[in-house]
Formats: sequence, structure tokens, C-alpha cells
Amino acid sequence: MLAKRIIPCLDVKDGKTVKGVNFVNFRDAGDPVELGKQYSEQGADELVFLDITASYEGRKTFTDVVKRVAENVSIPFTVGGGITELSDVERLLNAGADKVSLNSLALKNPDIINEIAKHFGSQVCVVAIDANYEDGFWRCYVNGGHLPTDKELFSWAKEAQERGAGEILFTSMTHDGMKIGYPNEALRTLSDTLKIPVIASGGAGKKEDFKEVFEIGHADAALAASVFHFGEIKIPELKRYLAEQNICVRL
Repeated sequence: MLAKRIIPCLDVKDGKTVKGVNFVNFRDAGDPVELGKQYSEQGADELVFLDITASYEGRKTFTDVVKRVAENVSIPFTVGGGITELSDVERLLNAGADKVSLNSLALKNPDIINEIAKHFGSQVCVVAIDANYEDGFWRCYVNGGHLPTDKELFSWAKEAQERGAGEILFTSMTHDGMKIGYPNEALRTLSDTLKIPVIASGGAGKKEDFKEVFEIGHADAALAASVFHFGEIKIPELKRYLAEQNICVRL
């Protein structure tokens, strides 16, 4: 059995790590380079860095911050935000990223998924989906959760897989920062439908939420931000707890 992964997420705005609730009301969570280094040392399996306002502000991801984080971590590192073309992917990989995460661009120009898979391999391409549950429907959003689309979570995830995505990172805007647990029903449907790994994001509040996202949600990895940034859950303790619950994790 593949080990389940624990992934801290650095949401970066103006060069600082921030954390919001439902994609708004951000507060400062510290220096991304320092946090990345701490998580790498604490036994996180991977790290995700999202320049959360790059697409909304119409600019590129901060390459210098990506470089500095990459120099200080020894775990796989995924970078997203502000990617508009294939050359951006190359720039971020050259800066030290192992994978790139696409959200807005993939929805607006799905062919980019095929292009990245062809040029760099599927393992480099993580398709991030921000979806909000409204009127019985998981609606996909772009531009950092600012703009609704007519795309639906499950059909879009399946299309992304068919185009060559290596992983799906699903963030529930409904659960983001609420600490009420992950959207396990939707995650289970997603995980059981797709052949590629699913990373769960949005809703972690306590250790039991991680247990449930693996057991009930069938997720391959669980991503969280504020519970790690503000010391509410320590990664070594979380991994020991999960191992005690017979969930396969790397200790």
C-alpha cells in the first residue's frame, strides 16, 4: 500500500505566508522560506507553494521566493499561481519546483495540461480545482476563488486526468479555513472515479479529520495550512497518531 502523504500548504501573498477563511480575511502566518524549512525538517512528505493572488493580479509567480524555498527543503515541492504559458512551467522547474499546480489556466485553456504532460511528463502536472458547493452542485472557480465557471468538479477532474494531469488537488471553498473536516463524500467519489492520486484540501481542524479523509474520503494525500502554521497540529505527532490508527504513513 502506498503511504498517505501529509502536505503543508504555503499560501503566499506579497511574499508572506497568509491564511484566510473561505478564501477571504487573510492573516499573516510568517516567512515562507522559514516555514518550508521547518516542515521539511518535521517530516512533511511534500510542500505546496501557491502564489494566491498572482492570477487575480495578472502577474507571474515570484521566482526568487520559489528559489529560496527550494534551497531550504529536501522534499518534493509543488508551485502554483500566475502560470500563463509553458515557459512559466520551465522557469519554475528551473527555480527548484518539482511539480507545478495549475488552476485558472487549465480551466481557461485545457490544452495546456496536454502540453505540460508532453514536454515535462504527467508527474509534473498537478491540476488544482477550487470548487464551492452550491445548489447541490460543486461549481469550479478561477482567479483564486473570485470567479465562478460553468464547470463541475467531477467531470472537470476526469477531463484533466484524460489530458495528462498527474494529480488532482481539490480544495473545497465551502470548507476552507472552517476546521470542520474535509468534504469526504465528494472526495470519495473523486478518488474512486479517478486513476490518479487525489490531494484533499480545505477543512482540517483536528487529527481525526486527517484519519477520516483517508478512511472515508479515500484521499491519497491531505493538505492543510493554518493548523500547521499556527502550531495547532504538529506534523510528527499527527503522523504518529495516524500510524497508531493503522494508516500507512512515512514516519
